[in-house]
Amino acid sequence: MPQSATVNGKKRPSLSIMLHPARAVRRKLENRSGQVPSADLSCADSMTSVSYTKVSATVFEGGPDRSSTRATRGTGEDPGTHMTEHILSAMPTHSRWNRALAPRLVVEPGDTVHLECLDSSGAQVHPTMTLPEYLAIDRGRIHALTGPIFVKGAEPGDVLQVDVLAVTHKGWGWSSVVPGLGFLKNRFSDPSFFLWQLESEVSRSLMPAVVPLRPFCGVMGVAPAEEGEFRTRPPGRFGGNMDVRELSSGATLYLPVLNSGALFSAGDAHAAQGDGEVCINGIECPADVTLRFSLHRQQSLEGPLLESVGRRLANDADGDAWVVIESATDALAAARSATSRMIDLLASRWGFSEVHAYILCSVAMNLRFSQVVNEPIFTVHAEMSKHVLPVRKLF
Repeated sequence: MPQSATVNGKKRPSLSIMLHPARAVRRKLENRSGQVPSADLSCADSMTSVSYTKVSATVFEGGPDRSSTRATRGTGEDPGTHMTEHILSAMPTHSRWNRALAPRLVVEPGDTVHLECLDSSGAQVHPTMTLPEYLAIDRGRIHALTGPIFVKGAEPGDVLQVDVLAVTHKGWGWSSVVPGLGFLKNRFSDPSFFLWQLESEVSRSLMPAVVPLRPFCGVMGVAPAEEGEFRTRPPGRFGGNMDVRELSSGATLYLPVLNSGALFSAGDAHAAQGDGEVCINGIECPADVTLRFSLHRQQSLEGPLLESVGRRLANDADGDAWVVIESATDALAAARSATSRMIDLLASRWGFSEVHAYILCSVAMNLRFSQVVNEPIFTVHAEMSKHVLPVRKLF
């Protein structure tokens, strides 16, 4: 299998790109209903509407956006029961929170939506990109989100439930180091860019590491209550750029509704990320995301609440791991020291370059508190699963 590499003059990979989501959704709906669609779904940037025998299709109004479709059919023994599935293409994306944005899709509570999500750059990054090209991208387009989705009946004071049914990467991704950003920005001041080739469940692009994949959306949120336009980088009560890797398939997210219709958006998919995302990126990737929306009326919720799924992956640090421990009166200083020592360990014992070790820490290392009670000293530990690395005896 061809290997991915940093764009520093080395040979680039021949990447295998996965199918557009429309065809997968088409097969899914066809298999469930037993009906054959009268038109194929486009594999272009926007999807066309598709109608099924005995299945209605509706293109939602919304100006130039004609990419969202809805298929409704009877389910179960009760012919009056309907399940509604929608397809929402990525374009046009938005990179700001603004409750005045017109919704691209209107859904009922209980509906399922298949979203196409671009990578966080808004498709500016591509699988053959060079470092100079990457440094020239428009960073004002970062966090290209799919949405907003208007949930009928949602009002301030309600709770929006978002069931994450599936998050699927498309075979490639990228990570970077950007001067002035990241947890160790004083140590890593030079830019770097790395392309990943993604297998179904792992990536072997940064050998000798084997990185397990657990795709999730780094940004999931409703529109903030405040008037105006806001950058997507800071998370808040509304959710947003939380970068919680437990938001993978099988998880359920609860968000307070702050505006009529909730106005939900998602994006910034990561194929893998460690707790901390220390270099500023996980494995950034485009993804197909399937979500189901439910509504709990007049329930109190101060901020995002997550119901995670008990799923063990190789990079979960509850198994065998290399653990670096640091204590200090400043918890952030202890965390930076632990991260820096892990980079040194990976470089000295496994032969990674320092910048590649930094990127590996961002996608596979978990940075956690050990204790916060022995004041004034805090203890932090950085964990790297032994399953990620070849077997080594350190001493």
